[in-house]
Amino acid sequence: MTTRLDDPLAEALRLIDLADQAGIQARLMGGLAFHAKAPTWTARIDRSRRDIDLATRSSDARPLATFLTDAGYAPDRQFNALYGHKQLYFVDPDRGRPVDVLVDRLEMCHRLEFRERLAADHPTLPLAELLLSKLQIVRINRKDVLDALVLFSEYAVTDDDSGIDARRIVTLTASDWGWWRTVTMNLGKIAEFLLVELRPEELDLGRPPRQDAAAGIAALQVLIEVAPRSARWKLRARVGDRLPWYEEPEEIGHPPATG
Repeated sequence: MTTRLDDPLAEALRLIDLADQAGIQARLMGGLAFHAKAPTWTARIDRSRRDIDLATRSSDARPLATFLTDAGYAPDRQFNALYGHKQLYFVDPDRGRPVDVLVDRLEMCHRLEFRERLAADHPTLPLAELLLSKLQIVRINRKDVLDALVLFSEYAVTDDDSGIDARRIVTLTASDWGWWRTVTMNLGKIAEFLLVELRPEELDLGRPPRQDAAAGIAALQVLIEVAPRSARWKLRARVGDRLPWYEEPEEIGHPPATG
């Protein structure tokens, strides 16, 4: 195989292309995916220390693990034996750069299933899933807000995967009150950040943005608000904030990987 690349985004895209050729579904997620979707975005342009985060499905987890090992990545064998049904962990031994692989879903504050959505876009998860990966974070930070904003600045809110598929988002927020609570809270925070806190250089794309981010956020907020809610949603809404509506993300440490 070709020598591993220094730039983590270029290396991630190389791995995904090679996995495709081997018949393995893998898609980019995490911070690098937002740069893949907005390649002219200059924020945090120094990517040298960025992790590579990949998504795959359970049927491809074992072939992908073999593929990464053959590509020179050192597996954390103990971690992968314990958690391989949902997450795999590798390290580039020359650069100390981690590769995290999530299997079927992202489980943090909320559970985001992506298994059936991997084929909807390439080389990243679909735009709706990328946005949801940020909107599900209860304690959203500045970096997460900027990642969400760059999607709203570059892509329209649509009813299919040609843009940010609002149907995918509304399906979650209309059926699950917890998802609704966190997503609507964060859309409000992102809209306020755009109006009050954003520094021009933070969304520098080297040209005017393709979309009006404020309009996109507002459009999504309206679609979420007018969507009919499920009986389960209405029942949980009666409890409101009196009970936690999200999970505290589990932190799992990784010892140095061994071959």
